[in-house]
Amino acid sequence: MTEEQQDHTPDGQAPGGGASDDRTTDVQAPGDQGRRAERAGRTKRRASARVRRNRKIAAAGLAVVVLLGGGFIYWAVTAASNGDASVPTIASTSTPATPTLTPTPTATPTPEPTATAEPTPTETQPPASALNTTDPNSITVLVNKQTPLVPADYAPADLVAMSEIGVPSANGHSLRSEAATAVQTMFAAASAEAGLTLDMTSGYRDYGLQTELYTGYVADLGQEAADLTSARPGYSEHQTGLAADISSQGEGCVLEQCFSTTAGGQWLAANAHRFGFILRFPDGATATTGYEFEPWHYRYVGTETSAAMQAAGTTTYEEFLGAPAAPGY
Repeated sequence: MTEEQQDHTPDGQAPGGGASDDRTTDVQAPGDQGRRAERAGRTKRRASARVRRNRKIAAAGLAVVVLLGGGFIYWAVTAASNGDASVPTIASTSTPATPTLTPTPTATPTPEPTATAEPTPTETQPPASALNTTDPNSITVLVNKQTPLVPADYAPADLVAMSEIGVPSANGHSLRSEAATAVQTMFAAASAEAGLTLDMTSGYRDYGLQTELYTGYVADLGQEAADLTSARPGYSEHQTGLAADISSQGEGCVLEQCFSTTAGGQWLAANAHRFGFILRFPDGATATTGYEFEPWHYRYVGTETSAAMQAAGTTTYEEFLGAPAAPGY
């Protein structure tokens, strides 16, 4: 029987489980008094020991050591024993394992996307719809049988005579400054590239001169035929100072449709766009332009517009601009 079991044995009961002699009779024999006193003293000592043990248990410390990172918990429990005996310590018999530190994975930096270099913007011809086609001073102004000049007697302020810049001109005509310079450059190229001597046969015609010419055509050909070959006053591209009737010296066919078969006519048809000119009244386009085929009539619109029109493959200025056809007044 352990001490604890002994401590819990009821007073008056023998260790074997039977009732003690103290509980069997009320009459006690002489000498029993001494035993009683001894038993009472032993009982008192047991009670004191029990109290001391309980106090020690209450005062016992519970130590908890938590090792961070390893997750190991070390418990130490100290219990008191009977009497003055040393208090046994219940502890882990295994040596705490040294925690293995798992290295925190280094985040792989996400590479920032490389910005795609933007192409350097280049000057491009604005859409045809953005061209100024109504101001008579604009090099892209549209003039046809449905779109007259405003005002009708418009006269450009920057005319340059061909004789002043060394350009051959049988009738001594003029063009606006920009168009005159372009003609000068184009004629020089025709000479250098093809050995041609081109002539600026007709250029700017004011409202009064156009009235005289048109009246003469009506008198000779009648109104309907005249309208196919000559513009009415205020409706002529020649009045803008941007139109040039060109011929080739020594080849004939001056202001005639056969000019398209000459070396000069063919060179112009293939190269005029390089210098900002377009063939204004091409063959087979009368229903759009309102005029018969005139292989000699070139209109200056600037190199950007002429190049864009060439690239688009459009044959008439009306088509390129998206303007309505102008077969009649």
